Amino acid sequence: MKSSKLQTFLYSTAGVVLVFIALVGLNLIFSPARARVDMTADKLHTLSDGTRQILKRLDGPVEVRFYVSQGKDRMPPALKTYVQSVDDLLSEFRAESGNKIDIKKIDPEPDSEAEDSARLDGVQGQALQNGEEFYLGLAVENAPDKVVLPFLAPQREKLLEYDLARAISQVLTTNKPVIGVMSPLPVMGGGMNPMMMMQMGRQQGSEPWIFVSELKRDFEVKTVPMDVEKVDDSIKVLLVIHPKDITDKAQFALDQFVLRGGRLVAFVDPLCISDTQRQQPNPMGLNFGTSSSLPKLFKAWGYDFGSQVVADTQFMKELGGRDGRPQPVPGFVFINASGIDANSVVTAQVDDVWMPFPGGMQGSATAGLKGEPILFSTKDSQLVDGITAQLNPEKVLQDFKASGVTYNLALKISGKFKTAFPDGNPASKSDTNAPAAAAAPLEESAADNMVYVFGDADMLANNFTVQINQMMRVAMPMNGNLSLLQNVVEQTAGDESLIGARSRASVRRPFTVVQKMESDARNAYQAKIAELDKKLQDLQGELSKIQVKKDGDTAKVILSPEQQQALKNFNSQQAETRKELRSTKRNLRQDVDALENRLKWVNIAAMPILVALVGVALAVVRRRKMAAK
Repeated sequence: MKSSKLQTFLYSTAGVVLVFIALVGLNLIFSPARARVDMTADKLHTLSDGTRQILKRLDGPVEVRFYVSQGKDRMPPALKTYVQSVDDLLSEFRAESGNKIDIKKIDPEPDSEAEDSARLDGVQGQALQNGEEFYLGLAVENAPDKVVLPFLAPQREKLLEYDLARAISQVLTTNKPVIGVMSPLPVMGGGMNPMMMMQMGRQQGSEPWIFVSELKRDFEVKTVPMDVEKVDDSIKVLLVIHPKDITDKAQFALDQFVLRGGRLVAFVDPLCISDTQRQQPNPMGLNFGTSSSLPKLFKAWGYDFGSQVVADTQFMKELGGRDGRPQPVPGFVFINASGIDANSVVTAQVDDVWMPFPGGMQGSATAGLKGEPILFSTKDSQLVDGITAQLNPEKVLQDFKASGVTYNLALKISGKFKTAFPDGNPASKSDTNAPAAAAAPLEESAADNMVYVFGDADMLANNFTVQINQMMRVAMPMNGNLSLLQNVVEQTAGDESLIGARSRASVRRPFTVVQKMESDARNAYQAKIAELDKKLQDLQGELSKIQVKKDGDTAKVILSPEQQQALKNFNSQQAETRKELRSTKRNLRQDVDALENRLKWVNIAAMPILVALVGVALAVVRRRKMAAK
């Protein structure tokens, strides 16, 4: 008996030891290999096709010096998981490049040569609570070119693949394409209206807008004056942003630029609230915004851009009103995936675009051209007055009647363009002393070209694109606006490799079902509001018949029995309608909360439940096998 127990003990002990040895051996064998399963819907943790294309362009070694402080006291505990993510991503880059990326992991200990190397590379130390510094940055070098990411801020984790892919792309690129920027707005930085600066109490406008700073990292950016007579031949892509009061002479310059093969990206606006440099302030001191268009060019291409704003009840959200309370603003359009062309390379991975008070491009492309909407409204939309949309959104909702039309908020126009000036240069006709042109104006493009037109310019302003962490000097995208702009510029400039890596960083997945529920509910009780307004107008008509009877120096208001009853009925109906509205809003909020809770529980519980089910299934299979023996 004792011998049997001893034998069982030895077998079990030996079994455990053998299993332990096997596990250690397998771990040693397979530890160099990395395998991960990416179960996110958008494959956010898998290298994008664009990144792979960049890595395929490597024809020699590229060195990546990854500076990261080691030790529990020299790296904030909250960043350790993030550091591992950076390390894993670098390993994936190296594997995908066929080991052409040489990664050197360096620990910049205090007062060491490694710390001196980090500082020479431009990697910035970040302060710890104890006064010491920690390092988390990298330098990418393909001699003689070098790109430095001074600090890998965890707030930009979604942009990590893009930042690294762009750095590698930059050290591989010898000549940067030239991008022109033409705008009356201070997008390039510089001065601002002095009176406005005094009113706001702080210096603004001195720094370029974020989108310009981002473009400068990949392109050479030149300023083009608003009164340009000829766009410089070195410019490959021209951004025209809010061209208010543009002259025919400047439009002719743009026309000829497109005909000779230049790529034009225009941001026009029926109500540009970012334009604070009004020549004549209105008496109330309010900024009502200004409008812009390219009427000559649009007409030649078959389109019209009016002065009205597109309001959409499905794409609206509640914003802070004049009294600080949130109120729905149908003219501020938050576009989700249902208003974005999923087949266009520039928008395929963008699902959240903000356009404050945009306009719609109406019409259809002329012969030889093709118009493709890339951003568009829902049919629950309407063209409304811009000032009313800005200052009185409640009035817009009260009078709202869905047009049943989807308005083009952004277009790609492609094909062979014909001149918008068949009679020649308008400047030569207005100025008889102007020198004769060196060559006859072009009448048609020699080859197919493309133009992008957006019905809003505010969508590029910092307030509507990024959240800026002043302490860490990090700008985090609030939506896909900047990604969309850079996608367009990279496509028109001829390099599309970075589009996929960057676009995925802005994935927010707006609750389209929730937005539809809110829109349907608002439409339901909006009719009640209109009915109440009609009753109010009828009552006011009745009350206009009030008779005033004088009694000495006093006057008494005399209401007829009918008027008294009408007033009583109205008050009762008003109270009942308000009660019903509150009930509708409460039910709406409950439905929205219930939906959000269901989504949260699915996200939280789905994976544990899946693992549990797999475990149960394996246990059942194992038990059946044992029973069969």
